[in-house]
Amino acid sequence: MAIDESRLPLLAQRERDAFVRARPRSAEFARRAHAHWLHGVPLHWMQDWGTPFPLFVRSARGAELIDVDGIRYADFCLGDTGAMFGHSPEPVAHALATQAGQGFTAMLAGERIAAVGALLAERFGLPFWQLTQTATEANRAVLRYARAASGRQKVLVFDGCYHGTVDETMVRLRDGRTVARGGQIGAPFDLAAHTVAVPFNDAAALEQALAPRDVACVLAEPVMTNVGMVLPDPGFHAALRRLTRTTGTLLVIDETHTLSSGPGGYTRVHGLEPDFLVCGKAIAGGVPCAVYGFTAEVEGALRRVWSERGHGHSGLGTTLTANLLALAALEATLAEVMTAAAYAHMERLAAQLERGLGELCASRATGWNVARVGARLEIGYGATRPRTAVESEAAMRPALEHLLHLYLLNRGVLLTPFHNMMLLSPATAAADVGRLLATLDAALAELA
Repeated sequence: MAIDESRLPLLAQRERDAFVRARPRSAEFARRAHAHWLHGVPLHWMQDWGTPFPLFVRSARGAELIDVDGIRYADFCLGDTGAMFGHSPEPVAHALATQAGQGFTAMLAGERIAAVGALLAERFGLPFWQLTQTATEANRAVLRYARAASGRQKVLVFDGCYHGTVDETMVRLRDGRTVARGGQIGAPFDLAAHTVAVPFNDAAALEQALAPRDVACVLAEPVMTNVGMVLPDPGFHAALRRLTRTTGTLLVIDETHTLSSGPGGYTRVHGLEPDFLVCGKAIAGGVPCAVYGFTAEVEGALRRVWSERGHGHSGLGTTLTANLLALAALEATLAEVMTAAAYAHMERLAAQLERGLGELCASRATGWNVARVGARLEIGYGATRPRTAVESEAAMRPALEHLLHLYLLNRGVLLTPFHNMMLLSPATAAADVGRLLATLDAALAELA
């Protein structure tokens, strides 16, 4: 099917007009918010949906979101992964309500610590853990620890990666050189002096970059998720682990987006053996909390670091880290929400959606591809799945993507505003999947 590119502006304007007509209360909230909030929102990401004004939420429960105009949405964004297990999972809501009467934060270890540590070790296979409030903070702590333990200063990431807003990771590979990622505000130092970027799935480039033995750690998503979805080649993770071990480089796996793979993330499903593992966003049911785990060998190295450090601030931690509310939510999520049954439901519906998207792309002859990692899916605009960030970016069609997202949103189906990313939760129903497919089919019919 050939997309009639000349129709995109006209259809996009029609959908913008429809958005405005249907949401007078969101428009009023947006007008009032501009008086006191930069861009009219408390976080600038909330203006990235490409809508005429921000969508304001009244409530969210399970896999449904309701805006202030009373419009209901089948939610496949799920807070950009934070609500992967549904909005307000009952065990987490109950745990928070119970803990709320017993203290929010104390900067003391809560009585749940031993049980939560055991749950994390059992689930992810690493014996030692620490908590933070976000995955960004966890990654930042791990990079500090890796440099201190190894005595090396450089970090290696894969081109197009996403590890939150950690300064060292905000780089790209351009013409064979590592450069600062565009669009940054107030970058504090020359990022390329501290970080090396290589293409994902390029074991030869990785080997060359690690050969000088000056890289403290490789920080990697097991699947690239911030530049479209780029799956690893067969054998790539085995090569990554072999090369890091050979060169004495620590391996950090960031599971924040790939927790959709299974109860122990991509690491347990595929038998990865990282030195550090990081996970945030959904790990406590959407309550601000993140974790990082590490091996016994790393724990020994970190003990030496602490024994040798002098007086002064460590540069790690925040006052509200491991607060009592977050601990309660984390325990409830690990013990009662991230169950094998929940993942089985997510996997079953994700497979159904994957088949439906494949059949739809074939019937409409779009020449597009579908990638899936557990309960996370994405449509790519190329005929074959990309192997690198460069290939993925080359196939992107921003104007078409914007129209499709707005078309779906106007008909009560919410996708992640970045790329064509879809996530399914334990609360997602087969009817939600059918609604997404039918609406996308209608959009493609109009674009033919």
